[in-house]
Amino acid sequence: MSILVDSGSRILVQGLTGREGSFHTEQMVAYGTRVVAGVTPGKGRSQHLGIPVYDTVEEAVREQGANVSIVFVPPAFAADAILEAADAGLPLVVCVTEGIPVRDMIAVSSYLRPRSTRLVGPNCPGLITPEQCKLGIMPGHIHTPGPVGVVSRSGTLTYEAVYQLTQRGVGQSTCIGIGGDPIIGTQFIDALELFNADSKTEAVVLIGEIGGNAEEDAAEYIRSHGRKPVVAFVAGRMAPPGRRMGHAGAIVSGGSGAAEDKIRALSEAGVRVVESPGQIGDTVVEVLAKGGGHGRAH
Repeated sequence: MSILVDSGSRILVQGLTGREGSFHTEQMVAYGTRVVAGVTPGKGRSQHLGIPVYDTVEEAVREQGANVSIVFVPPAFAADAILEAADAGLPLVVCVTEGIPVRDMIAVSSYLRPRSTRLVGPNCPGLITPEQCKLGIMPGHIHTPGPVGVVSRSGTLTYEAVYQLTQRGVGQSTCIGIGGDPIIGTQFIDALELFNADSKTEAVVLIGEIGGNAEEDAAEYIRSHGRKPVVAFVAGRMAPPGRRMGHAGAIVSGGSGAAEDKIRALSEAGVRVVESPGQIGDTVVEVLAKGGGHGRAH
């Protein structure tokens, strides 16, 4: 099965006519994703890449029945794009945009809290349910259907983990990049809850990094509610305190956010934490074998 998106998802692209939106939409459509509409203010009632374009999300939802939005809007306008999608009642919004001001995301987070719209991102690669729906910038060809869910703060390490799994004949149910900014929508716990509830997901790969306490929160959730084996890797073990490493949220500050603390919390919760990303694939195969899961791609 899958979480969040599948072959029935009807995708709306905010920022379709821009360079990034155009390029990645072509890739998504080629993968088989059902992109039904685009939104670019001022370009309504036109077509782009053979896809109808609307001035507003509300129009696109009404006319095309879109139920998921992906945002390829520049940083200065991306927060407003997310809010517009939420106002239109979309249950899922994925924001790929990098560099959205933290102040803007504080406002977005507050606005979404009482609403039913789920945000994935920003500054994330998106998510993919192999051979059903690719929503974002990940390379589709390395994914294959199967029983392992993947959730990660790092896009590149997501691809590395997926490639290893696929090379070993282990498919994925859904892979979700939650993003590396200080303020994001969907957290590790949210993804773990969804994978827990998915009957076809037999194990989960969790890829964290220094900064914040999301991994510690995930460890507490796994300790109390986890029903499936988890294999984890935490990036940034050698990062010097006080220096941001790549992602805006990847910084050890104020005595918190260190890799050692995250590794300890996850290990104490029964998670198999690997020391190198190169060990993810073999460790998942081992965990599935012990748990009786077949783990083979199908």
